[in-house]
Amino acid sequence: MAALWHPFSDMGAVQQNGEFVVARGEGVYVYDTDGRKYLDATAGLWFVNVGHGRAEIADAAAGQMRDIAAYYTFGDVATPSTIALAERLASISPMAATKVFFTSGGSDSIDSAVKLARRYWHELGRPDKAIVIGRERAYHGTHVGGTALAGIQPNRDGYGELMPDAATVSWDKADGLREAIERLGADRIAAFFCEPVIGAGGVYPPPDGYLAEVRQVCRDNDILFVADEVITGYGRIGGAWFASARFDLDPDMITTAKGLTSGYLPMGALLVAGRVAEPFHRAGAGVWWRHGYTYSGHATSAAVAMANLDIVEREDLLTSAARLESTLDKELAVLAGHPAVAEVRSGFGAVAAVQLAEAANALKLVRLARQHGVSTRAVGTGGLQISPALTMTDAQVVDLVTGLQAALAAL
Repeated sequence: MAALWHPFSDMGAVQQNGEFVVARGEGVYVYDTDGRKYLDATAGLWFVNVGHGRAEIADAAAGQMRDIAAYYTFGDVATPSTIALAERLASISPMAATKVFFTSGGSDSIDSAVKLARRYWHELGRPDKAIVIGRERAYHGTHVGGTALAGIQPNRDGYGELMPDAATVSWDKADGLREAIERLGADRIAAFFCEPVIGAGGVYPPPDGYLAEVRQVCRDNDILFVADEVITGYGRIGGAWFASARFDLDPDMITTAKGLTSGYLPMGALLVAGRVAEPFHRAGAGVWWRHGYTYSGHATSAAVAMANLDIVEREDLLTSAARLESTLDKELAVLAGHPAVAEVRSGFGAVAAVQLAEAANALKLVRLARQHGVSTRAVGTGGLQISPALTMTDAQVVDLVTGLQAALAAL
């Protein structure tokens, strides 16, 4: 029996069928231990925005490690790379006077936002504002706060009530949020968490006008709006660093990770609007936010993030993501006519999903796709994730679709 316990897995099936072991990556391709080559349709787990095998990122990590690999950032302590990255993220943030709180990943960023939202209202003398609201189909990581917010019921089953002050509303109708506010009371709600494009729940773009409407509902009811951009941040949404800018959301906080380092090292960041950070940054106030992580602002992760962002800017990958949005939308459309496919969801950045008519076929099709040179994964209920590196060419998108067509034919 293998020792590795895989996340989000049926370990009995893994033990029976074996593992898919990825040994190396180059550009938009990965290779298994036998040397077989696969188009990486998912960019790892949504994160390899700049593609695999970027030597300059490895060099940045090595250079930083030769100086100092890591140091804590509690109290008044920092490293140059951490400070530089915070300033850079503030400069590309769509929020005014952004403050940057570093985490170890997306789940950390979500739980940090939950705690900060509650503490913010406490500092304003309104401690009863503690309820946090998420949406159906939403995935907000796997920590306690994120699991309680999740709108994917299987992710919550079997744990009991992890956090009582959490609620879930419909994913596509602002009236669902209004009804929850009426039922729970605006004076008891701290924040609304919203993925601009739902990711792991199946890739669901926002209905026309939905984001603007729920954003205004939050303003009208004095509720913090938290944009979960763990997937959509750092260019994946196409044409902008953040979906919040594309959709003009002006959020109160943005949770990020994944594309921040393109997965070359783990790191996350919570971007906080100046208006929310102000009670904690007021000189002489003596306010401590007693929260943080051992690796908050990890020096080498910060150096890696800086090198990653350099590539995004130098190669204009924000524009490439917009191109991929159009290409994926066009090329994937051919799959919608296959009898095993219920629909194709695309058209909002370099993210898409092929929804199968029979959800039970998803894992089987993932294995068939590998036989035809494509590495993908199941998301939501019977969907196939498509979220390639932003460096993928139009010709490689065609190859990806050809591989999926062959897998569907074999199904």
